[in-house]
Amino acid sequence: MMSPSTGKPNRLIKEKSPYLLQHAYNPVDWYPWGEEAFAASRREDKPIFLSIGYSTCHWCHVMEHESFENDSIAETMNKYFICIKVDREERPDVDKVYMTAVQAMTGSGGWPLSIFLSEDLKPFYGGTYFPPRDAHGRPGFPAVLERLHQVWESDRERIVESGNKLISLLQQERGTGNESVPIEASLLKKAYHQIAAQYDPKYAGFGNGPKFPRPAVLNFLFRYHARTKDNEALKMALATLQAMARGGMYDQIGGGFHRYSVDGQWRVPHFEKMLYDQAQLVNSYLDAFQITHDQFYARIARETLEYVLRDITADEGGFYSAEDADSPEAGRPAHVSEGAFYLWTKKEIDSLLPAGDAKLFCHHLGIDEYGNALSDPQGEFHGKNILYLPFTAEQTGKFFSLDEAGVTEAITNAKTKLFDARAQRPRPLRDDKIITAWNGLMITAFARASHILQNPKFASAARNAAQFAARTLYDSETKTLCRRYRDGETKFTAQLDDFAFLIQGLIDLYEATFEIEWLQLALELHGIQVGRFWDSSEGGFFDFSGDDTSILLRTKEAYDGAEPAGNSVAVLNLLRLAQMTGDNILKKEGESAVHYFNALLQQTPHAMPQMMAAIEFFLSVPQQIVIAGEGNAPSTAGFLDEIARHYLPNAVLLSADGGASQRFLSERLPFISAMTGKDGLTTAYVCENYTCELPVNDVRQLAALINRE
Repeated sequence: MMSPSTGKPNRLIKEKSPYLLQHAYNPVDWYPWGEEAFAASRREDKPIFLSIGYSTCHWCHVMEHESFENDSIAETMNKYFICIKVDREERPDVDKVYMTAVQAMTGSGGWPLSIFLSEDLKPFYGGTYFPPRDAHGRPGFPAVLERLHQVWESDRERIVESGNKLISLLQQERGTGNESVPIEASLLKKAYHQIAAQYDPKYAGFGNGPKFPRPAVLNFLFRYHARTKDNEALKMALATLQAMARGGMYDQIGGGFHRYSVDGQWRVPHFEKMLYDQAQLVNSYLDAFQITHDQFYARIARETLEYVLRDITADEGGFYSAEDADSPEAGRPAHVSEGAFYLWTKKEIDSLLPAGDAKLFCHHLGIDEYGNALSDPQGEFHGKNILYLPFTAEQTGKFFSLDEAGVTEAITNAKTKLFDARAQRPRPLRDDKIITAWNGLMITAFARASHILQNPKFASAARNAAQFAARTLYDSETKTLCRRYRDGETKFTAQLDDFAFLIQGLIDLYEATFEIEWLQLALELHGIQVGRFWDSSEGGFFDFSGDDTSILLRTKEAYDGAEPAGNSVAVLNLLRLAQMTGDNILKKEGESAVHYFNALLQQTPHAMPQMMAAIEFFLSVPQQIVIAGEGNAPSTAGFLDEIARHYLPNAVLLSADGGASQRFLSERLPFISAMTGKDGLTTAYVCENYTCELPVNDVRQLAALINRE
């Protein structure tokens, strides 16, 4: 939401970021990150106050309203500090440096990130949200400002020294390599047991709450189950997916996942919706569907993708970043609250549905006359209901003496009516910037879904986004990839996660469509990625290029959190591309990157579940499945449909189509040049280490080959 206008905009009015524009009418004299602000700090002999957040951050909105819109507090900020606003989604490099610093100072971090810097950009004090006045043992923001100004004036030497020491300490902590300990399958077992120790057997998920989706953990558990046949690994992953989809964290009316659950039961969500969550969770539900063939998982994946297409897909083909947690309440446009778009009273349900249907719906989705969000610690949702699924359709059917099909039909019809009614409410703010990294994740989701769910509409969505990236975010002449597009402007040099996530999406799009240009672009971008980020002395990829001298640290993120680390995705990309091209240099680069993180992996492999998924691929004997035949032939479709039925995490899919794909691949894998359809029919070749079984042109024979232990 936009801040109330003071009548005079500050410098942020010239920016494109929705987050920065939210602050464009604050009385604070904000600068964007850049030399203009740094020069002002030096010229006016003022320290810098740096505030980092993002447009859908609830507590960022709170601090803005309480402090940055307050004339008195803004006057103090302007008097004593040069104030800089940063959108962490545009500048993850800035965010990473100062989040690491605040975590080192305080032991924790989060957004809004509030940090104070000396003139040379070194941090000397920081925290997250500061209240507008002293409360609960925490200093108010004005008191912090006054005290830091006094220290800056009276004891600047100590401030500068502390900043120097902190940055020096953080620089020394980079190296983690250990090649003396081999990477073996026992590491997979260790990661599994560490993850299992955190599992919540009562409510599923990991930890006690709040609970965040962390799809990288599920990726690893599915792979671990496929390797070891450990049913507990599978049960944990499936139970977590069931709990998330049945809880309030899933939008039961419109599809898509909210950011996280504030409790341990997956009941009360934080209502923002992030593109990267939709993309990664779709992949997890697709994996679950391939393993179990349970249509529940396919439905959740499909509904989430439909939400993305309907609400956060740009006309240009890319995908928008997020939708806010907060929105105006219907009938009270001046009153903005969290979850207003998604919450319901029982009275509203009763007014929209016939009495019998309303009774059924309220039972099935946990609607209570007095509101069901009683675990909300702030009481913001008092009297309101968060839709969740305490009962299955079968259980509800038994309660109402209906069959399961009848319950499903009635609930589906009711949801349609509620969806139409909800569409009349004021919508949450949509952050309509297009981030390369997150679009890469979403390309993967749509590409894989098109193949697994056999939906050409999803292939078109993936293709459109890839074409947008190739046309708008990437300059093929200068070999420059950018991070962000909004309102006609492409800006900010891409970082490792932009390259890695987009390359992954292009690989998946090739496997879904056999359109060779996507594999070619993936290889081209990989070459640029190596040149910009590869650490030739120690191995692995830096998160940032090092071209921007205002970034004090070149980090290599190890933790696979809400988003996987760039290195974790890059390693699996390297290993897959090596199998698709026969290029051993790619495989060695992947191995080198793994060894850089080996010391950390040996101690806490559960911190890097996506890297562990890459290691599981590395320790396996991957299959190359080559389909020889025309891409649009019915027999080819039959083979691809059969492959889509199976969970094959360590297989790569290649096309010997007699055309561009086969010619390109044959230059790298000569044995593919001779592959043709047997007896004029589409034929599959299943290979390991480029040694192939006898070709088959019967779907049942193919199923036997790819399922062989």
